[in-house]
Amino acid sequence: MRFLVPVLVLVGLIVLFAVGLHHDPREVPSPLIGKPAPAFRLPLLGEEKLVSEAELKGRPLLVNFFASWCEGCQVEHPVLMKLAQEQQVEIVGMDYKDALPDITRWLQRHGNPYRKIVLDAQGTAGLDWGVYGVPETFVLNAEGVIVYKQIGPMTEDAWREKIAPLLAGARP
Repeated sequence: MRFLVPVLVLVGLIVLFAVGLHHDPREVPSPLIGKPAPAFRLPLLGEEKLVSEAELKGRPLLVNFFASWCEGCQVEHPVLMKLAQEQQVEIVGMDYKDALPDITRWLQRHGNPYRKIVLDAQGTAGLDWGVYGVPETFVLNAEGVIVYKQIGPMTEDAWREKIAPLLAGARP
């Protein structure tokens, strides 16, 4: 009997580890799925005016949190450029905790796939959106409701298998 308890505990741990190995760590469920995009009032790159989450309504789009210092952002950037060039989706950039000269140089060097770039220099919007780290991309429907969250770099596979079908179903 005294050996039965440790064996049962060991079996329980093995089952927990086995279940955990089948989960993708990039698929962290967001509590924001199915809810409107969080409120913000931040400046746009190159403009004096402030924008809010109301600017995100009226059409399905991607909101991509990125930064010039982010290595994963460099990995996903060619995919975003391709999507923008093919006009497959509107992409709004949220420049996260970045210095203005750095992001300007980065965009000049790599190109700009974004329709608009919102400057989140302090990271307040990122915090409200539940951003763990950049890059992260949110898929919004035409009502401004978050329908999906991509953690990590956007890939061709993620676009084709997860995001494009969501956008196809979200078009008016």
